[in-house]
Amino acid sequence: MDWPGYGFSSRPTVDRFPYSPADYAQVLDRYIQKTGIEPSRLVIYATDIGALPALLLAVKTPTIARKIIVGDFAPFNRPQFMYAGLQGLKTGPAMEQVRANMNGGRDQILESAFTMGLPKEAHFEVAADFKDDMLRGWSHGPMTPVDAFSQYYSHFTRDQDYFESKLADLTTPVKVIWGEDDFFINKEMGVELAKRLGTQLKLLRGIGHYPHLQNPKLVAGEIRTEFE
Repeated sequence: MDWPGYGFSSRPTVDRFPYSPADYAQVLDRYIQKTGIEPSRLVIYATDIGALPALLLAVKTPTIARKIIVGDFAPFNRPQFMYAGLQGLKTGPAMEQVRANMNGGRDQILESAFTMGLPKEAHFEVAADFKDDMLRGWSHGPMTPVDAFSQYYSHFTRDQDYFESKLADLTTPVKVIWGEDDFFINKEMGVELAKRLGTQLKLLRGIGHYPHLQNPKLVAGEIRTEFE
């Protein structure tokens, strides 16, 4: 789903919606309630900015889903396992400059972000209609996706630290799947998460930061096994 600030979803000003992981957790909670999905039949696959909100919700409401599958995100405050540009969004003086650079690099982001760090033979095409939606939705509303992303990161460390402090309270079953060649979030982040949760880690060989785009069938298969 498109979170607030992305695609053609609403983009309220930051005084109305802070765009933090904790706020996105509330959006997810309301979405599940609104749809009437029975939690005992629900498996959530959450990656990138969507993963921490799903886990924060599970800490608060352990019965929110039968299982949560997460990967390719930063559950803990470990900047050393993050791409330098993302580290810049987490720390003071560089934040505004990184945000400005990203806003000015829209075309490059849409062209190369999905395959960044992968060898040429592993590059893949993103569906044209998906790219077109991202292009047309970039300037939808009073802020760009980069602005929303930057706001998310301004609260990220706080919510990461909170999640780590509540890790022992997480009882919802969790499975971790990770692109072994993730350029943005090193697989060691997934190794630590799985180890500390005492749960399964599946490393996807030859896969980068966007497993669901690079190999949708592989990811769909990992999700469907949870219904067997």
